[in-house]
Amino acid sequence: MDVEVAVRTQRAIRRFTDEPVTDADLNAILNAGRRAQSSKNTQPWRFVVVRERETLRRLSDCGRYAGHLAGANVAIGLVQTDRRSAFDIGQAAALMMLVAWSRGIGSCIASMHDSQRAKGVLGIPTDLDFRTAISFGRPVAEDVERPLQRGGRQPLSDLVHDERW
Repeated sequence: MDVEVAVRTQRAIRRFTDEPVTDADLNAILNAGRRAQSSKNTQPWRFVVVRERETLRRLSDCGRYAGHLAGANVAIGLVQTDRRSAFDIGQAAALMMLVAWSRGIGSCIASMHDSQRAKGVLGIPTDLDFRTAISFGRPVAEDVERPLQRGGRQPLSDLVHDERW
């Protein structure tokens, strides 16, 4: 899939079929995150792959809108080794989600509002930061086939200023 097509058509997917995410697809997704740009090439991330249904369910209880994790085929916890690296983690997340979409795999970001509890679920050391997980899976067909909502994004003319505000 062309990158521009992926960017234009990607959507948050919160419902998944039972079809598993293959190891080849998962490795491609993880490699996309690994290849993301980071400030001074610090690569301030570690990834925790979660496939066990009970662990996915427990993790879904750690965020107010994280219920989709419970139904995912696989989730990836994005662990920050440097608390100042939120932008870098976002780069890794975006690339993972675009590569997944290009392979027919949907995804959705989940904020871990109860970060300490989420760290406990995955055994993440207390000195690391864990605030984001991403659910992945083959989308339920009707979620992909429905038209993209019009008005979902602001027009460029409302967002862009030339030279000065």
